[in-house]
Amino acid sequence: MTPANDMTNLPVLSLRVGAVAPLGPNGVLSGIDKSEVSVPLQLSEAGFVGDMQGDTVRHGGPEKTVHHYPFDHYAFWTGEFGEQPILANPGAFGENIATLGLTEEEAAIGDVFRLGSAVIEISQGRQPCWKLNERFAQKDMARKVQETGRTGWYYRVIEPGTVVPGDHLSLLERRSPEWTLARIWSTFYVNTLDRSELTAIAGLSRLASGWRAHAAKRLESGTVEDWTRRLQGIQG
Repeated sequence: MTPANDMTNLPVLSLRVGAVAPLGPNGVLSGIDKSEVSVPLQLSEAGFVGDMQGDTVRHGGPEKTVHHYPFDHYAFWTGEFGEQPILANPGAFGENIATLGLTEEEAAIGDVFRLGSAVIEISQGRQPCWKLNERFAQKDMARKVQETGRTGWYYRVIEPGTVVPGDHLSLLERRSPEWTLARIWSTFYVNTLDRSELTAIAGLSRLASGWRAHAAKRLESGTVEDWTRRLQGIQG
């Protein structure tokens, strides 16, 4: 394991949880609309107390306990869509935490952080889905998020604890710093049949098991899966 350095000791700009509520004109249940909290929250292996998912098959679970979206990306999206209330503050992407100063280019699978008194580890990137289209009222928002690589990522919880608004995200150690989220994104969505990279990803022990299986399946089939349903959903 690589010792931690000082690359990250970042204040959490926003701490957010959400209940399930209807989303979009079809009223599909979703927990993407999360509200900022001003009180301490307990974080367990199952997630923050009070945080819910409308689709517990594809969202949540031990490998997707905390969602982090860099506030660094908001300037890009404002440039794409103009000034909009949804982009004025963190929370547009359904994130639990937002920071400035850490993106997919630096963050890597197996990076371990202290968040309040909890310890969390990056487990996988986010696969954007059609609910972002509904959230932004943009029919191809999920595809744009995927194509730009500005996806955000998820953590698993190593040690439960309490997180207080204004706590810092502090790097403790790096277990596979060469495996940045941007590198894995490039293999999954750009150089999609790079067998060398896919083989390495399939064997990356700190990566979420679903993503390792995803790489292994692509290796076996020699084809890229159809993203239409995930990206377009009920519009597809």
